[in-house]
Amino acid sequence: QVQLLESGGGLVQAGGSLRLSCAASGRTFSSYAMGWFRQAPGKEREFVSTISSSGTIKVYAESVKGRFTVSRDNAKNTLYLQMNSLKPEDTAIYYCAVRKVGTAYNARNNPRSYDYWGQGTQVTVSS
Repeated sequence: QVQLLESGGGLVQAGGSLRLSCAASGRTFSSYAMGWFRQAPGKEREFVSTISSSGTIKVYAESVKGRFTVSRDNAKNTLYLQMNSLKPEDTAIYYCAVRKVGTAYNARNNPRSYDYWGQGTQVTVSS
């Protein structure tokens, strides 16, 4: 069992920035790839980004590429998402999650490939 706690969400104007954090406990954080997802009202949970266990491989959804940066600090058991140039369509609840060991390359963006989830943090971008 693992516990994940997101923080850093809030209200920001379009063009602004936020930095989300996800503090992990309950397992060896450095051994697992992690992901960020978001869910807007009435919509399915959407892939945002994932990062390998070492932090050297990063993947982004096309909608956020060039604006968001995922990182991790394994010594602190913490995952981050730096969000710049925010748009109203980025408004959603953002979740961090632990990727299942052995996930195939093409399944890295599938929420079914993640087995532990945080409670989410709300990001609202005004126009």
